[in-house]
Amino acid sequence: MSPRRNRPKAADASGSSADEERSGRYGGWQSAESWQGEEWSVRHVAGASAEGKTYRCPGCDQMIPSGVPHVVAWPEHSGVDERRHWHKACWNAKDRRTSRVQRSRNAPRF
Repeated sequence: MSPRRNRPKAADASGSSADEERSGRYGGWQSAESWQGEEWSVRHVAGASAEGKTYRCPGCDQMIPSGVPHVVAWPEHSGVDERRHWHKACWNAKDRRTSRVQRSRNAPRF
């Protein structure tokens, strides 16, 4: 049986790996995507880093419970106030959704 490794295998001279640079403060990785003629920054958030927080998804207008992995997206040339938290499936289906959220008559309006 070989001993357990406590250090990453591939680390550069500074001691940090490329994965650590791509992973942000929230434990996910960030990329840039084009949507509706704009460039969007998209960060995948791990469930553990979203512990104790709930968000409302703009795609389905439902709550994202605490501890659930999700996506945070915002236009690249905007501030922190434009960040929106999406379910991963809702972000992937954003082009197939209608422009207006469909609600039942008894649903609360937020």
